[in-house]
Amino acid sequence: MLREGLDAAPADVVVAGHLGTARPAPAAAAPPSGGVGMRVAVVAETFLPAVNGVVNSVLRLVDHLAVRGHDPVVVAPSGAGYESRCGAWVDVATVPSMRLPGYRQLSVARPAGDLTRVLGRLAPDVVHLASPAVLGLAAARAARTLGVPSIAVFQTDLAAYAEHYRLPGGPAAAWRYLRAVHETAALTLAPSTTTQAMLARHGIGPVTLWPRGVDLDQFAPEHRDPALHHRLAPGGELLVGVVARLAVEKRLALLAPLSELPGVRLVVVGDGPQRRQLARRMPRAHFLGQLGGAELGAVVASLDLFVHPGADETFCQAVQEALAAGVPAVVAASGGPLDLVRHGQNGWLWAGDDPHLLAAMVAGLRDDPVALGTAADRARPSVEERTWGRIGDELIGHLQRLRAHRSAP
Repeated sequence: MLREGLDAAPADVVVAGHLGTARPAPAAAAPPSGGVGMRVAVVAETFLPAVNGVVNSVLRLVDHLAVRGHDPVVVAPSGAGYESRCGAWVDVATVPSMRLPGYRQLSVARPAGDLTRVLGRLAPDVVHLASPAVLGLAAARAARTLGVPSIAVFQTDLAAYAEHYRLPGGPAAAWRYLRAVHETAALTLAPSTTTQAMLARHGIGPVTLWPRGVDLDQFAPEHRDPALHHRLAPGGELLVGVVARLAVEKRLALLAPLSELPGVRLVVVGDGPQRRQLARRMPRAHFLGQLGGAELGAVVASLDLFVHPGADETFCQAVQEALAAGVPAVVAASGGPLDLVRHGQNGWLWAGDDPHLLAAMVAGLRDDPVALGTAADRARPSVEERTWGRIGDELIGHLQRLRAHRSAP
């Protein structure tokens, strides 16, 4: 049992959760394919209370594993045991962490030593590495030592981060490190075709496409709130919004000319180290802070247009959520959004990095309600097949094949 494996955890690992009580069984869990549940160690570089795309994907994965009758446990630098949405208790084994330089809100794992004892006590059938970096490399090596297969999900473009934050060695060093991480895993999953091709160019493989799902209940056109729209755009302006971490790599400062357009109101949802700087630069914009749940769904659905200037997005879940809410999107013509936005159909692609060109595109849409309305009608149908249930089952299939290969004589 999981509890037996964690009772003797080493001093450098803290196990968070109600380990002194019986672990609740998943409520209404569907029987796993093949009839035997897997114990899956989900290794995350960041976790709750942080809010970002990696954390959200991990939470979705863990919930889906529990719903399908599997036994997930999280290994992360922060967080505590919690009850998943299906009623199953999920334990979190925490490792020593530190604050990320230049981004004090985020806890990340310290350079990790040997995690063999940790994974040995957890006794997983397979290890899932969520956007692996420092902790992920240590976990991948430990899994290989134990003969446990691991699967690595590429989600964060560390090479782009190295360039934006001027980290030692730059992008070249980041790619060397990423190759070391991913060559240790049995399989790498990429969230978009652009990312898949990028990984192949840099010598990482085998790589399989595994996109992200979207919550079609949380993000839906029926959550549009006319009163909220009027409060944010009292003069009937075109309401344009972005949901993002307010950090340099998102290039949100490029929205400044857009925020000054007559007949346009900009809404910024999210938090991060650039919030004060961006608020000073865009005084007419509404900064709503970090939102979630129904509140986030209502804000997104109440937009007339979504915009995201980030050029290094490996997927860009916020764009997919806007489309699910029936909101067309203008995005940078690079990275993950290329799999989501079809130019002139459900949104528009903005090439280059000229903020005035972006503002001109938005101004043109402000003056063309027919084009905007047609794209809005096409937005939700373009993503409604991408449910978390289907995407989660795809991942479980990958994990089961790795376990079966390990068990084969």
